[in-house]
Amino acid sequence: MPETSARPVRQSGWALRFPPVSPSRPNSCPRCLTPLLWGLCGFAIFLCVASSAFAVSAGHDHASSADEQGHHHAGSASSEPRWEGSREGIAYSEFNHHLAGIFLLLIGLSELRQALGWPVLAWTRFLLPGALAVAGMLLLIWSDHDSWPIGSMTFVQTFSGSDPEVLQHKTYGVLALAVGAIEFLRRLGLFAHAVWTVPLPVFAVVGGLMLFAHSHGDHPAAHKIALHHLIMGVMAITAGSSKLISGWRQRQLATERSYWEIIWAGLVLAIGLQLLFYSE
Repeated sequence: MPETSARPVRQSGWALRFPPVSPSRPNSCPRCLTPLLWGLCGFAIFLCVASSAFAVSAGHDHASSADEQGHHHAGSASSEPRWEGSREGIAYSEFNHHLAGIFLLLIGLSELRQALGWPVLAWTRFLLPGALAVAGMLLLIWSDHDSWPIGSMTFVQTFSGSDPEVLQHKTYGVLALAVGAIEFLRRLGLFAHAVWTVPLPVFAVVGGLMLFAHSHGDHPAAHKIALHHLIMGVMAITAGSSKLISGWRQRQLATERSYWEIIWAGLVLAIGLQLLFYSE
């Protein structure tokens, strides 16, 4: 009898019927959560656009307006020592960028392993959500020396947009925590619906767009910093777009891996290296 025959196997005096094997389907996302997810994504994009608009509008005022909050990111004359561009300020900023570079290198290596289909070190798939969560917490706490909760600025001042640079840092920290939590649950198999693969690449694209409007006030190396941000922004947008295309192709073609995943991982590694050697 051919192996593909649907007839039961029969021997003397008995018959055995095998139950039909149906392909396993991943747990679907509850219908009520899908519009909620897209609403959160839309709200996150709105926050990013709003903070970027604050950065653009405030850039014209920083050169001539006094710092009413006693905050030293503005470039106005003040009796207090200026933080932006000082030796301590540069060291603080470079340390934060180098630390972010280490996190991105860990993420890139783990994503590259997965993109190449290597079965070893499967636990490294949790490096991405873990690194995003830790980076988000660090941004919320230590991104700016004089912002809440470690500086003189109150919670309202920090998140009201009085300083666009601070607001962008905190917004990015909130998004990193949210995306890290989603990716952790998704990689545990709890969020198996395809819609949950969208926040990560959208986060990368939105973060890249935010870098185009990210300003360090009247920093002496403002042009050099702007060039850093431009390069990182282009790579982040390209990486996020590649991740989106990879997810779409995998759903359409049912392929296990995609070269778009390798591009995504490679660009994450490139951004991590750039941050690791970042200097002002």
